[in-house]
Amino acid sequence: MAAAPNETRHGWRLFLIWVVVSVIAEVLFATLVSSHVPPGTMTSTAAGAQFDFNVLFYLALPVLLGVWIYLAYATVMWRSGRPGVAEPVGGPAARSNLRVQTTWIAATSTMVMGLFVFGTYELVIPAGAGGGEGPAPIWTTSSHNTLVVQVIAQQWKFTYRYPSFGGFETPDLVLPVDTPIAFHVTSLDVIHDFWAYQLGVKADANPSQDNVAFTTPRQLGQFIVRCDELCGLWHGAMYDSGSIVSKDQFASWAQQTESSLAPNTKLLPPFAYTYVPDANGADGGFYPGSDPYSNVEQYGYQKATPK
Repeated sequence: MAAAPNETRHGWRLFLIWVVVSVIAEVLFATLVSSHVPPGTMTSTAAGAQFDFNVLFYLALPVLLGVWIYLAYATVMWRSGRPGVAEPVGGPAARSNLRVQTTWIAATSTMVMGLFVFGTYELVIPAGAGGGEGPAPIWTTSSHNTLVVQVIAQQWKFTYRYPSFGGFETPDLVLPVDTPIAFHVTSLDVIHDFWAYQLGVKADANPSQDNVAFTTPRQLGQFIVRCDELCGLWHGAMYDSGSIVSKDQFASWAQQTESSLAPNTKLLPPFAYTYVPDANGADGGFYPGSDPYSNVEQYGYQKATPK
């Protein structure tokens, strides 16, 4: 059945409305919204995530507007009882339109395959896009001056060890700007999750597992760290803050902290990428001599060897 002339006119009218509205929406989004899309640009991974989200928004806006515009147009132009509009009658043209179907399948398939290629590229180039990659990352930074920071999760706090500075452990997370960071995330007790939202870093903290995530700080400032895995009664209170400082400020802080914590560092277990799960008394044995199953009671303290 040949299409009536007015059907072609409706199609072009819909297309032109969609193009105009989509262009206006894309310009407004790029001007007013894109630079504010979380997680921001504090690190290389955060900036990469913001870029990825913006790409998805740019692609999704025309699709969303196309659906809305068609529904609004059909409601106004072809609603039942509208003067001059005949009642809809089913027939071959109402059941199938090969041109529309082919166009839709081709457009959506192209978009999905394009996003597949884009997503794979975005995972490989920024060394894993800020997510934990396990103890043997597939994608790693090529920098030779990467700073290793160990994240130790425990009920209900995070502490951090710096092996480049004697392995001291501190509740303060301080990072130097413009320096590649390798977070080695582990746990002393139950499953936690290290989520530094503004850094674009998120990695599970599992007992006896080393989970590595990379990022490079780009801006000075403060950021929030939260546990993003239900880990017990005080899970909701398991958060703290960190800071990105200049390289000179970081070097001064690290050296002073290493010196001031030297007596405590001597009591800690030697630096390792994982520790036994009950090293912090997570099995309930907080008092020396009370646990017959482990030779480690409290984190950093050894039991006396039985004679």
